[in-house]
Amino acid sequence: MDWHSLLSPRRLGKAAADAESGVRTGFQRDFDRIVYSSAFRRLQDKTQVFPLSQSDYVRTRLTHSLEAASVGRFLGAIVGEEIIARHHLEEVASADVGAILAAACLAHDIGNPPFGHMGEAAIQEWFANTGLGRQVLEKLPEAQRGDFLEFEGNAQGFRLVTRLQSPDNLGGMQLTCATLGAFTKYPCASSRQRDGHIATKKFGFFTPERAFFEQVAAETGLVALAEGAWARHPLAFLMEAADDICYTIVDLEDGFRVGLLEFDEVAAPMREAIADPKLESRLAGFRDDKERIEYLRARAINQVANQVARAFLDYEGELLDGSFRGELLDEIPAKDAVAKMKELGYGRVYVAEQVLEIEAAGFRVLGGLLQFFVEAVEEMAASPKPSLSAKTLVRLLPRQFLGVDGRPDPDPYTRLIQLTDFVSGMTDSYAVSLYKKLTGISLPGG
Repeated sequence: MDWHSLLSPRRLGKAAADAESGVRTGFQRDFDRIVYSSAFRRLQDKTQVFPLSQSDYVRTRLTHSLEAASVGRFLGAIVGEEIIARHHLEEVASADVGAILAAACLAHDIGNPPFGHMGEAAIQEWFANTGLGRQVLEKLPEAQRGDFLEFEGNAQGFRLVTRLQSPDNLGGMQLTCATLGAFTKYPCASSRQRDGHIATKKFGFFTPERAFFEQVAAETGLVALAEGAWARHPLAFLMEAADDICYTIVDLEDGFRVGLLEFDEVAAPMREAIADPKLESRLAGFRDDKERIEYLRARAINQVANQVARAFLDYEGELLDGSFRGELLDEIPAKDAVAKMKELGYGRVYVAEQVLEIEAAGFRVLGGLLQFFVEAVEEMAASPKPSLSAKTLVRLLPRQFLGVDGRPDPDPYTRLIQLTDFVSGMTDSYAVSLYKKLTGISLPGG
């Protein structure tokens, strides 16, 4: 792959790159388009670690995405300066690489359903394990069934930014191909063959958006791995690292603040990652452990990010030829400390009772919503005299999730993808509220 193509400013859905305004670059406009989108705003009420948290301190998906974007901009600026010098790139600046990564990181969770990864699993299992779910999938070609059986927030994110947001535009938000390439963590279809390559671990676009991604791949010059699969854009490895750095380190800070972890448990791996002999004297100057953890978190993020940037530059050749198969965080001096932080998060924070209780309820909520709406839409599509119940439920669907005439779309795949658009786009609170109303647990005005 070649950096001249990888950093393409051409916008999806447009024949040529925009003329530069002199005030904001095209990559900076990508960031602004994402930040003002309704899908991004909904992240303020979507789970990061603690679903439906009553605390005003812990992160949501929105604050996590902003923090990841900050780390991404930092990583891009560091590697951008060296890449420009190595490859004599006169048409871009290091700030452009930072802006591409900031935009990609800002959008990286935009397609996540309510209740995070548990929400993804709830959608997958409803299609796999319920009678109605299996029944509706039987109407689809096998190549399309994986879109639902492996429902993926990353693919939903690509669909959001290329189709659902600004739907009257070809290419949706019409982000630059460089940003879309860096955003796509798994550049392959759900029908791909898994070969152990990190790019095919999950999938990154649904069937209707495949043509959009093919345009991105062609414009940026991504290496084809197999039918329906490409090597990652090199900057996608930095996007992934920025996300991992933030959740690995920051989620421990949140775990400490809500009382799940003790100070020494959190501080020990952070100290190891920072590896500064002067650190203890600096920590002694803070008034309490809350301030010390905040300082350790900031220093750990900075240290790990600098090491990731160095690893990226060391492995640039393998990243460009598509042969790099792992994660950059596994190639840094602080990898053992990072592994300890991840182990602490998975062992103590993500499995805390207060997290699991609401995630379990969220599992029932999303499955229940799919049951209600898929049943109603399928009845409306098949029956000349649908029940009043089905008609009423379909009236609750916003028009953009129905066919052009306001009725369920005649195509079975389109009906299903529109319903997963509807359910996955909900905030945690709205999903719970709607489920409670539909089941009679609570009623308007009650």
